[in-house]
Amino acid sequence: MANIKKGDLVQVISGPSQARGGDRGKQGKVIEVLPDEQRVVVEGVNFVKKHVRVGQTQRGSKTGGIETHEAPIHVSNVAVVDPKTKKPTRVGHRTETVEKDGVSKTVRVRYAKKSGEDL
Repeated sequence: MANIKKGDLVQVISGPSQARGGDRGKQGKVIEVLPDEQRVVVEGVNFVKKHVRVGQTQRGSKTGGIETHEAPIHVSNVAVVDPKTKKPTRVGHRTETVEKDGVSKTVRVRYAKKSGEDL
């Protein structure tokens, strides 16, 4: 089971601080997870400029220019935010037994190590 999933609220824990123009300390939701490259795309973090060639759409409007969008960041540089304290925490896994319609099922649950709250 993955520690970081799409939709999780994460905080950047490494790199230059915001005072020096970096992203450390920023929080954002995970937009996309790239497990093969061990990277995640976080909303509002690691903006890059991309030069896009000018083209035309079906309606005839021009496209292109300089666009800014989020680039992937390594998974080790972000930490999941604890829902209780709003601070970064490690993620643990535990098994719980859930009963639904009289059938008991064992499921793995992710939880925040600092507060013990489920994620």
